[in-house]
Amino acid sequence: MQDLDKYADVIVRVGLNLQAGQRLIIRGDLQTVALVRAVARSAYQSGARLVDVIWGDEQLMLVRAQEAPRNSFDEVPTWLPQAMLGYLEAGDALLSIHAATPTLLAGQDPEVISTMMRANARASKPVSELVQRNASAWTVIAFPTPGWAAQVCPDLPPDQQMEQLWQAIATACRLDAPDPVVAWQRHVQELDARSAYMNERRYQALVYRGPGTDLTVGLADGHLWAGGGSVSERGQAFVPNLPTDEIFSLPHAQRVEGVLRSSRPLNYGGNLIDDFTLRFAQGRVTDLSASVGEETLRRLVATDEGSARLGEVALVPVSSPVARTGLLFANTLFDENAASHLAFGNGYRFCIEGGSDLTDEAFAAAGGNLSIVHVDFMLGSAELDIDGLNADGSTEPVMRAGEWAFAV
Repeated sequence: MQDLDKYADVIVRVGLNLQAGQRLIIRGDLQTVALVRAVARSAYQSGARLVDVIWGDEQLMLVRAQEAPRNSFDEVPTWLPQAMLGYLEAGDALLSIHAATPTLLAGQDPEVISTMMRANARASKPVSELVQRNASAWTVIAFPTPGWAAQVCPDLPPDQQMEQLWQAIATACRLDAPDPVVAWQRHVQELDARSAYMNERRYQALVYRGPGTDLTVGLADGHLWAGGGSVSERGQAFVPNLPTDEIFSLPHAQRVEGVLRSSRPLNYGGNLIDDFTLRFAQGRVTDLSASVGEETLRRLVATDEGSARLGEVALVPVSSPVARTGLLFANTLFDENAASHLAFGNGYRFCIEGGSDLTDEAFAAAGGNLSIVHVDFMLGSAELDIDGLNADGSTEPVMRAGEWAFAV
């Protein structure tokens, strides 16, 4: 992992855009020690006042699912969200490192997993609300682990799996550029230009057509497209996801009609959901099926009132660096950057004009979705076309065969 220091610098200088005097709190698994230390070094070199770490261990989730009392899975540690809340409310930065084994919880009781996920989502709601309104700078990244590498590169010998996954992450995160920080700055500028184009067009809806997909996704009144970089409520520019090749906005929670077929598997709570079809009417999932993980999918969309509706619409070209690796990462952070996608659950308030100042009731009235979950899933492919629907009923090409249909 010879690019570890480059990765840390991109995380600190581009992802978080950490400012001198700012504190940083990191959520990392025990398997991410090397990266956490590299990030801490880069952060202090950038003037951080304090770097704090909340350590986790994914294996403890498996042990709990196997051994804990059956009536205990709705309990969560209250100190953990409180710690993150304190940092975010003070304007400090949050880094979350994904290092999960995609199939860790495969074969465990779906009700147990669903209960744990709901409990964690409820406990983390105050943190999620601050993150989703960009109250402070935050970034999500990933780090290779043996369990994840074995899932992504099953045909390689174990000693080569980690190196292959690391090289794919380095490619996706542009670490192979002569100056990765400069490469990221240029990339974010392009995504900003595409967002500006979509904001100028002001489409009423997006129309998706492809194999198994004939879907119209209405866009919320006053919706805003964003992409690449964001700006916190304190005026700090940052990049929430590394990698990122998407521009995204707010669908209208009541105006989604038709059917879609997924193009990539979804990893939810350590369980894979694959080859699934969703049918929508008046914005809500009315029917679904899946070749793998159907029960997990049904429990996901039944989490609360908003989990069966959409909270995000995102556009990604199939020529993105993630897609060019040719790998299925079984990790939403990466797979969502290989294909256009949608998300069940809560909508981003900064994706609507004046959204950060809206009450829950006003946000919902404008078409925003409210939920304790936000789960991305992919439907984009080289066979998918997307059109923008104008107020007069005419359409314009937005994507053709999975690629951008407009220049910036």
